[in-house]
Formats: sequence, C-alpha cells, structure tokens
Amino acid sequence: MRSSHDSFGRLKRRARKAFDAAGAPGRIDHAGIGGVLPFGNGRSYGDSCHNDAGMLADFRGSNRIVAFDPDGGIMEAEAGVMLHEIIDHAAPYGWFLPVTPGTRFVTLGGAVANDVHGKNHHRRGTFGCHVTAVELRRSGAGPVWLDRDDETGMFSATIGGMGLTGLILRVRLKLMKIGSLDVVETVTPFARLSEYFDQAEQADAANEYAVAWLDQLAGGGETRGVLLTANHAENGNFDSGSHRPGLSVPFDLPFNALNPLSLRLFNGAFYRAKAQKAGRQRVSGYQGYFYPLDAVRNWNRLYGPRGLFQHQSALPFETARNAIPELLRASRAAGEASFLTVLKRFGDVHSGGVMSFPIPGYTLTLDFPNRGERTLELLETLDRITIDAGGRVNPYKDARMSPRTFVLSFPQWRELEAKRDPHICSDFWRRTTLSLSENGVVDNFSDRLEPILTAMT
Repeated sequence: MRSSHDSFGRLKRRARKAFDAAGAPGRIDHAGIGGVLPFGNGRSYGDSCHNDAGMLADFRGSNRIVAFDPDGGIMEAEAGVMLHEIIDHAAPYGWFLPVTPGTRFVTLGGAVANDVHGKNHHRRGTFGCHVTAVELRRSGAGPVWLDRDDETGMFSATIGGMGLTGLILRVRLKLMKIGSLDVVETVTPFARLSEYFDQAEQADAANEYAVAWLDQLAGGGETRGVLLTANHAENGNFDSGSHRPGLSVPFDLPFNALNPLSLRLFNGAFYRAKAQKAGRQRVSGYQGYFYPLDAVRNWNRLYGPRGLFQHQSALPFETARNAIPELLRASRAAGEASFLTVLKRFGDVHSGGVMSFPIPGYTLTLDFPNRGERTLELLETLDRITIDAGGRVNPYKDARMSPRTFVLSFPQWRELEAKRDPHICSDFWRRTTLSLSENGVVDNFSDRLEPILTAMT
C-alpha cells in the first residue's frame, strides 16, 4: 500500500490506514469505528480527503480506461484514472477535457467528488456538467449505475459530494471536441483591480478560457495583474507530450522559502514577463496555460515543514467588486503574502450537483504558508468577509473553517447528509457538520440551526 496519504497542503502529515480499493471495494461493508473514505491522489488541500478515525480506500490502483467512443467522445473509466491519462488517450482523436482544474494529477473520481471547475466555467460549467453516469458502490449493496435521470437524488448528491455518498467505481464522461491541444493566448495587463472588473465579462464572452493572476505585493496600494485569455488553436496538434515535471523540489525544506522578499521578486519578474507579451496573440502549449505549477514536482514543499493553507472564496456579482479588494487588503494588513493569487469569473451554468462550489460571480484563491495562530486569525477574517458578502468558502480547499462558516456557505448540506453512506465519513465532515450534534448524528439539526448560529455570532 502506498505510504503517502497526506493532503496537498501537508498540514497534518502522518501515516494513515488504507487499503487498495481496486481489490476490495466490499470492505466498505465491514468498516469499523470511523468508517471508510475514498482517496484519490491527495490533491485536496485540507482534510476532506482524510479519515484519521478510520480507513482510506485508495483508488490509485483502479486506473483502467474501460471504453472510449472516438466518434462521440464518450469515455468510461475507473475512478483512479488520472486526468492526464484521459488527455493522452483522447487527444489523438481530437478530444479534450471539457473542464479541467489547475493540475492534471487529479483522479477522475476526485474530479467528480469535488465537482472541480476550470478557466471556462462561464461556458462549460463544472466537471459534473459533463458526467453522464457514475457507478456507485454503497455499503450493504452492490454497484449501481446512476445517471441524470436518477429520481433518488443520489446522482446529484454524488456530484460534488466529497466522496461521502459511496465509492465511485467508474465514470462516464462526455469530452469536448477541439482543433488542437495548443491554445491561442492573449495577455492583457491591468494596473488596478477595477480595470479587470471592467473587462472580465467581455473577456468571458469572447473566449473559451479566462483567468487573472494578481500581484498582491506591488507598490502604490493598487493590485495589478494580468488577464490571460485563450482559445484552442486549429493547427491539428494533438501531441499531449510528456507529463514528467522539468523541475522538482527534491526534499522537504526546513524553512518557508516563500517570504515577502522572494515573493516580491517573483511577482515583479512574472508581471514584467507577461506584460511584454501584451496586445498580441501567441500560440502556446496547453500544459503551460492549464497546468503551470505541474512543471515543478512537489512545489508545495516550498512552503516549508508546516505546510500551507489555501483559501478560495466565491462572491456573487453584486458584492464582488467591494469584497475582493477587502479580502486582499485584509491579507496585506496581516502581513501575509499569497504566492498564488488567482481571480476568475464564474458564469451561471448550473452543475446539478447538490454541493457544487461555484455561484454566479467571481472566485478568489489565495495561498498562505502556515505560520500558526496569525495565519488562522487571517483565515477567519477572510471567512467573515466572504460570508458577509453573501459568498461561500470552498470546502475541498479548506483545513480549518468553522461549522458556522460551512453551514452558511452551504445551507443545502443537509441534502448531502441525508444521502451520505453511513459507513463513510471524513475529517472535514466530522469537523464541520457532525461536530454540531452531541452524538455525531445530525438528525434534528434544522430545528437547532438558528440558536446554534446565533450563539456562534
């Protein structure tokens, strides 16, 4: 069994009990105290992929592509298949992932369980929008295929359900037809955040992909950045290339290498390099546009032995222009510099998943090295700003949000709890919803919600 079952944030590094789900999916029926949780490739940042009170069902051995229709673009694959393996298999026929997160080292089951989003949410919605069926194994029952016509609500609970409804064994996915893996990229620098907001909607309307990178450490009190838009080229290049990172952080650093000075130098160099390409289109490889951080293996080690926190918020259109600058000001005021500061615009494409993260509006992602209490205090402040603005905090990027923040972010969580497999649980679910009941079962929570939230305020 693979020894590493840490999350990508590396905040709680320890040996964890796990079994190979490929050979023993039925072990869910005999879960002991603490239950079972499916585990993909550990790319979640927090504890939604941990089950330290029980066992992990490691799906990395369930990695077969079962069937693929090169004419219709429908693929059936086991849950442990990596996204880069889907690209390798489908690209020669002119197909690509309809939605991809910022790393291709994610399992198919993980992409479904977290209903991941990408740089084209305004056009394609979330990953779950393109899932046609899932094969689910719940405790005490055999595998069952569920599709969008499922009247039980189990399909919609599984999309974005963080692996809590059962073991996802296989997935059927509709891919996207493209003219090339290459993209035609346009770089548009902006000197202040208001300039980005003024052009974001038009950029989405004109492009398949759009994302903004922000320089939090620029002088003058303004937040500058670059808007990166792209569309697939039509040059017929379907060579997916090597997935081996060119660089690596080969060992655990005893210190945090991402201090304010190093970040200021990096941000300045990155901004200048991108700004030099402004105003002209250029053809670039898909890996550099979609997966820039995948080029450095184990880049999370740069944050040092204490790991990193990621905070991702979604803000509605009505409040985002005020709330996002407030989030950035709070970060600067706390003396915390974010290495990766990304801003994207969400569209109004409905995913169908009960617990899907995106809402119509904007999403801001911030990374912070773990400096203990001062970082936790900042993250609480960011939560408050987000909730006050009518937004939500991303659970599969989280390692510490309060139960109050979670239930205010996702008031529909009770629908997932009603569909959760009784033999499956995660550290995240215990820490948030189950911690609010006396005996770990949230039966009458709806009746007690108001006094609980009032007491927490």
